[in-house]
Amino acid sequence: MKTKLQKNECKVSKVSDTEKEKTYWVYILHCSNGTYYTGYTTNLNRRYEKHVKGSGKCKYTRSFKPTRIAASLKIEGNRSLAMHIERRIKRMSKREKERLILNPDLLNAMFET
Repeated sequence: MKTKLQKNECKVSKVSDTEKEKTYWVYILHCSNGTYYTGYTTNLNRRYEKHVKGSGKCKYTRSFKPTRIAASLKIEGNRSLAMHIERRIKRMSKREKERLILNPDLLNAMFET
């Protein structure tokens, strides 16, 4: 299956019969210490509020509060793809993440199959 990522959205054309039709978000938060935190969720607004309030399970954002959502990707119905993208972004250097934030189309080249 070929996946085309455009701007801040990812559309997946095929969904497994066992997987419910859900929307997943992969997000990058800019934190108060100048670093980036990456995660995925099904509800971006709710998850961001938990990070800001420090009420979620994330120890990192309890210590270094997020200042904004730097980037987000919408992924339709494919949790494994969301997890894969999250892991890939987490492995990036700060410089690579900043380049990705400024040019989200770079994901097209990373995830074409």
